[in-house]
Amino acid sequence: NTRVLGTELAWPVVLAPTGMSRLFHHTGEISVARAAARSGTIYSLSTTSSVSIEDVARGTEGPKMFQVYVFRDDALNLELIERCKQADYSAMCLTVDVPALGNRERDVRTGMTIPPTFGLGSWLDFALHPAWVWNYITKPRLKPANVEHRIDRRSRNLRTIAAWVNSQYDPSVTWERAERMIENWGGPFAIKGVLSSEDARRAVEIGATAVIVSNHGGRQLDGAVASLDVLGEIVEAVGGRAEIILDGGIRRGSHVIKALALGADACMIGRPYLYGLGAGGERGVDRALTILKTEIERVMRLLGCCRIGDLDAGFLRRRH
Repeated sequence: NTRVLGTELAWPVVLAPTGMSRLFHHTGEISVARAAARSGTIYSLSTTSSVSIEDVARGTEGPKMFQVYVFRDDALNLELIERCKQADYSAMCLTVDVPALGNRERDVRTGMTIPPTFGLGSWLDFALHPAWVWNYITKPRLKPANVEHRIDRRSRNLRTIAAWVNSQYDPSVTWERAERMIENWGGPFAIKGVLSSEDARRAVEIGATAVIVSNHGGRQLDGAVASLDVLGEIVEAVGGRAEIILDGGIRRGSHVIKALALGADACMIGRPYLYGLGAGGERGVDRALTILKTEIERVMRLLGCCRIGDLDAGFLRRRH
């Protein structure tokens, strides 16, 4: 077992926050949270989720972390934190690498917008997935459920709401505001989006109990360093004063083992469980997590390790 973010986990993988999960399957975040609970790990709900804080809490009793941004409106930040306290979330995660949205050229080319663009380049893909199209049309409309109430009711179409959310990201993220959020929460708190040892040390100094080494899945800053390449120096800088979670590029159980051997306490996955959600809904997420968990166990056996704590850099060789 692994203890991170104030929670005892059955395996060292945390499910990352991903916005608008109902784009992948109409059951969205509730299905992912339920699958996470069954697998024995914690699920992270995004501020821009398509199911609300409260509905996810009602949908599963498993451990949950909520992910916030630094918004321009401090009242909104405080409101989200208070709602999570009332809904019995166990941890909070502050994403600091979105002072502005990255230039996601692939999304523009494919029409991957909020709401989805039904352009010529997408029609074939939609035609090949009639069940998805049917559910998108017939199920309750897609919406950023946690912030929709902040938008004027007369302009509550999805495009307007998405534009409002994007306008709320504060480009002047400061350590002082992060520290206030940590104090307001008063429990396990992770800062996500750290890629330098200096920032990792500062995060610990202001009270973060976990540092998530992440480049946002490569979707924010073009050319940003890979999370794994800076993991070692961040582990050294933190020096055991906070938990270290590696986010980004985890696709196989061997990837998790390598990160743990380099000093991470756990890893975070986003795309792997979304692939499962898109392919088969809740059962698809179950399957994706089972595959990854089985791979981790197999690699541990093949290495001759009985406990996660037995892993260290001696198991690794760098290719020059």
